[in-house]
Amino acid sequence: MTTLTPRLDLLALTPDDFADLQRLAERSGAAAQDAGLDPVLLELVRLHASQLNGCAFCTGLHTVRAQELGASRQRLDALVRWAGSSEFTAPERAALQLAEAVTLLPGGQVPDEDYRSAETHFDQAQLAHLLWTISLINTFNRLAIGSAGVRG
Repeated sequence: MTTLTPRLDLLALTPDDFADLQRLAERSGAAAQDAGLDPVLLELVRLHASQLNGCAFCTGLHTVRAQELGASRQRLDALVRWAGSSEFTAPERAALQLAEAVTLLPGGQVPDEDYRSAETHFDQAQLAHLLWTISLINTFNRLAIGSAGVRG
């Protein structure tokens, strides 16, 4: 394991920016639910992106939140290998695939098949909110990993 040198306290140095990002994430999450996206699905997406990014803090946070919303330990344990698991519904699988594509950007873009698969399960408003959810958790992950101090 790589030992990190002390990093700046991003939250202390930029509290207004962090507060704005937090408010945006809260507003976006509420709007996603208002658009009909399942809160558990949103947490699974946040958790999986955090796993892919290696953000230990966010992985722990979204595991707890998913459990609080009723996600079973079995489903959470299967999330890291969701593609080979029968634990997830077709919409969840499409959302998780989109989360992987947006997080990893294979070939520098989101493949059409990943986007089209999500389009078959979500209307345009839901898809827009799903993309915001994925993008925001990636932002939190990168800030946390980059500064070794931000907690989102």
